[in-house]
Amino acid sequence: MDKTQNNEAASKETEGCPSQRVLFCNCTYAKVVPQEVKSEVLAELSDSGIAFDAVADLCDMSARKDPALIRIAQAGDLKIAACFPRTVRWLFHAAKTPLQEKGVEILNMREEDAKSITSRLLSPTGNGKETA
Repeated sequence: MDKTQNNEAASKETEGCPSQRVLFCNCTYAKVVPQEVKSEVLAELSDSGIAFDAVADLCDMSARKDPALIRIAQAGDLKIAACFPRTVRWLFHAAKTPLQEKGVEILNMREEDAKSITSRLLSPTGNGKETA
């Protein structure tokens, strides 16, 4: 992912389910998520045919209070592949665009393997739990 994707979320429009949104964070600047996990999750999402948003770095977007975060936070059902759920929620809160309490599943690419993450991202509904 290059720096041009910093200013707003990049959408991949395909024939995915319109009622559920998927967000992939590449954690470009923090470099806290293992590269192989990010690469495999992104490849699986791309190959799946579902619609998803990919952002370079949620930390950077939060620091800049990127307006794209408003659109993401207001999405109905949302699955986010990033890092620690508490951190992701705090990033949206810090940008003055808190995530909804219900309907948001945050998957931790720092601690989970790519297969587990992609399985949950591609399932029609989440389990409602955030992974620590």
